[in-house]
Amino acid sequence: MQPDSTLFKSNQPNSKSPTYLADDSPWQQGKIRLLPTPNLNFEDISTARHVIREYFLNTFDTYEFLFDCLRNEEAFYVKPISLRHPLIFYFGHTATFFVNKLLLSKLIPEQLNPYMESIFAIGVDEMSWDDLDDQNYDWPEVSEVKAYRHRVRALVLKIIENAPLELPLNWQNPWWSILMGIEHERIHLETSSVLIRQHQLQYVQNHPLWHARILTGPAPENQLLPVPAGTVRLNKNFTDPYYGWDNEYGLHEAEINAFQASQFLVSNQEFFNFVEADGYQQSEYWSEEGKAWLEFIEAQHPSFWIKKEDGWHLRIMLEEIPMPWDWPVEVNYHEAKAFCNWKSLQTGESIRLPNEDEWYRLYDHVGLDPKRPLPLEANIALQHAPNPCPVHQFQQGEFYDVQGNVWQWTETAIYPFEGFQVHPIYDDFSTPTFDDRHNLIKGGSWISGGNEALHSSRYAFRRHFFQHAGFRYVAGSDEPVSPYHSHYQTDELISQYLEFQYGQEYFGVPNFARSLIILAEPYFVKTARKKALDLGCATGRASFELAQHFEQVTGLDFSARFIQQGIALAQGETLGYTIPVEGELVEYKSCSLQETGLDQVAHKVEFYQADACNLKLQFKEYDFILAANLIDRLHHPKAFLHEIHQRLNIGGILMLASPYTWLDEHTARSEWLGGFQRAGENCTTLDGIQKLLSPHFEMLAEPIDIPFVIRETARKYQHTLSQVTLWKRIR
Repeated sequence: MQPDSTLFKSNQPNSKSPTYLADDSPWQQGKIRLLPTPNLNFEDISTARHVIREYFLNTFDTYEFLFDCLRNEEAFYVKPISLRHPLIFYFGHTATFFVNKLLLSKLIPEQLNPYMESIFAIGVDEMSWDDLDDQNYDWPEVSEVKAYRHRVRALVLKIIENAPLELPLNWQNPWWSILMGIEHERIHLETSSVLIRQHQLQYVQNHPLWHARILTGPAPENQLLPVPAGTVRLNKNFTDPYYGWDNEYGLHEAEINAFQASQFLVSNQEFFNFVEADGYQQSEYWSEEGKAWLEFIEAQHPSFWIKKEDGWHLRIMLEEIPMPWDWPVEVNYHEAKAFCNWKSLQTGESIRLPNEDEWYRLYDHVGLDPKRPLPLEANIALQHAPNPCPVHQFQQGEFYDVQGNVWQWTETAIYPFEGFQVHPIYDDFSTPTFDDRHNLIKGGSWISGGNEALHSSRYAFRRHFFQHAGFRYVAGSDEPVSPYHSHYQTDELISQYLEFQYGQEYFGVPNFARSLIILAEPYFVKTARKKALDLGCATGRASFELAQHFEQVTGLDFSARFIQQGIALAQGETLGYTIPVEGELVEYKSCSLQETGLDQVAHKVEFYQADACNLKLQFKEYDFILAANLIDRLHHPKAFLHEIHQRLNIGGILMLASPYTWLDEHTARSEWLGGFQRAGENCTTLDGIQKLLSPHFEMLAEPIDIPFVIRETARKYQHTLSQVTLWKRIR
C-alpha cells in the first residue's frame, strides 16, 4: 500500500492555503486500536482473566507490528542513535521483562531462556550501569528473537488462562507482574517508535497499519489565556482501580497562583520564528546544559526538520513530508526552554515552561476527567492517526491538546511524592530518574496508551532526549519548579541513620529516639520546659520528639551531613535513601516528618554543626539535655561530663544513653570512662560517669537498658542495649 500523498501544498510557514485531508480509508480499514488500561475492580475471576488476556494480546501483538516497519534485518542491528542500543535489543527486551518479573512474582519457577533474559535485560538509557558498547554483545538473529517472543506470548497466555488468581488485583497481587509487563511494553511501543523515526529512511518502510494520515493547513495564531488560581491535590493509593507505577502513588498538594498558558501547543510555524531569528546561534537563550548539548550536536534547527531546495520538510516515523506548519513542533527540553527565553525578550513578559503542578491545574481548569482511562477527544492512543495532528484540532475547554497530540515538557525534575515506595519486583523504574537530570513530560502523545494516557501518569526523560514531545508555555506566575529535592541518598551511614531514626521498626523493638523521650516524660513536669538540647542529634529524630514538649529545641552534631538531613526534614522535604539488601542490591525508601506527625512541631527545632567537647558559649541555659549514644564516641568524654553542667539550668535534667562500646579509633584509652580494671578492680563506665557528675548532679533513678536495632543488610542487624541514666543538676 502506498502512503498518502495529499499534503499541504505550500511550503511556506505563513501560507494561507486551504486545509487538505488525505483519503483516510486505508487508515480506517487497517487501523490499530489500543485498548485502554483496564479498570481492575473486577467482579469475578473469569472477567479478570478475559480482560487481561485481551489487553495483553492487544499490546504484545501491536508491539510486534511496529517492528514490521523495519525494512530488513540490518535495520535491527544498526543503532538509530549512539546513546541507545540497536532495535534488536528493544525487540527482545519487552519479552524478557515479562519473564524476569514473572520469576520474581513466583508465577513461573524458572527462566525460559537464560541467555535472552540476560542480554535483553538492561540497557534502555545511558545510565552508569548500562553497557552500550557493541563489542560486548553478540546479538541473536531476528528469527531467534521472534521465536523467543512467541514462546513468551504462549507462556503469558498460559498463566493468564490457568494460574491461580485471587481478587482484588492490586499492587501486592502476584498478577501485578503481568500488568507491569503489559504497561512496560506500552512504554516501549512509544520509545521504539521514536527510535524508528530516528533511523535512516533506508532502514524503514511504510506499512498499512502505520500509514500516516496527514491533515494540515495554516497554523493558528497562539495566544495566552488565563488559568485561575487553585489547588492541586494528588493522592493515588494502592486501592486505585488503574495500574500505576511507583512514582504515581503518595500524597502531593500545592496551591497554584493564577497564571496564563498558551492556548495551543507551540506549532512548527511559531517555532520557525525562533529558528529564523538565529535562536540556535544565540547563546544567551540557552542554559549551560543546553549550550553543551548544542555544541555537541551542532544543531541549527529541530532534529526532525529537514531543509531542502524546495523548502522545509519534516521527518515523521516512516517518511519525510513537506512541513506541516500547523503541527506541534517536536523538540527536547533544551530547545523548548531556549524558545521561551527568546520569547520573553521579544514580548517583555516572563515566558517559561509550565511545571508539573501547573499542568495539573490546567487539566482541572479545562474540565478533563481524571477518572477516565482515555480522554474523550484527543489525539492519543492511536485513536486518530499514527502521527501528530494540527494544534487546533482537538479542543479541551478553551485550550487545545492539554492531553494528547505530543507530550509537553515541564520545568519539573521528577521527584517522589510523600509516602513513595518502590515495588519490590521493579525497584529501578523511578529511582534512577530521581537525579535532577530527568524532567517530567505530561499529557501523552498520539501513540501513548495504557497507563501513559492516565491523568496520574508521571514520565520523565533526560533533557536532551527526544520523544514525541513538544511544549506549551506559560506566563504570569513564578511557581516553584520542584517542591522537593530529587536525590536519593546513597551515603551508607546517613542512609543507615535515616532508617534507624525514621524507618521501619525491626523485631518488635520500638523507635529508639521515641523510647528515650517517653522514658524522660515524667520528669518534664517537674522542671521548666523552655529549651532543650539534643547533643549528637544525627538526623534529628530525638530533636523533633523533644519539640513536642519544649518551646525551643537545638540539635547539634559534629557531622554536617547529618545536620543537612535534619534541616531538610524540618523544611518539609521528603528524603529518599537507599539501604543495602545484599551485595550490590539496595532497597529504596523515603521518610518525612509528615509520616510521624512531627511536622507540626518542626518549626521549634534548629540545627547546628558543633563539637560536643568544644561547644560555643551560646549553647547554654537549657532545661533538658540529651546525649544519646554519644559519650563513647567523643574524643574527650571526661571534659564533656566535667563541663556539661554549665549548659544546664539548676533543676534541669541531663539524660545520658550509651552502650559503652569504647573503641580506640574514637576515644584514646586514657579517656575511657570505664571498661577496664584499676588496681585489680573492675571499673565500669557508670562508675566513671557518677564520679564526674556527682559534684553538680544527683541521679534520679536506677539505670535502665533500652534496646535499639540498626539494620545493616536484609539479614544482618545490630541489636544493642543502651544504658540510660537521668541526672538532675542540683548545684
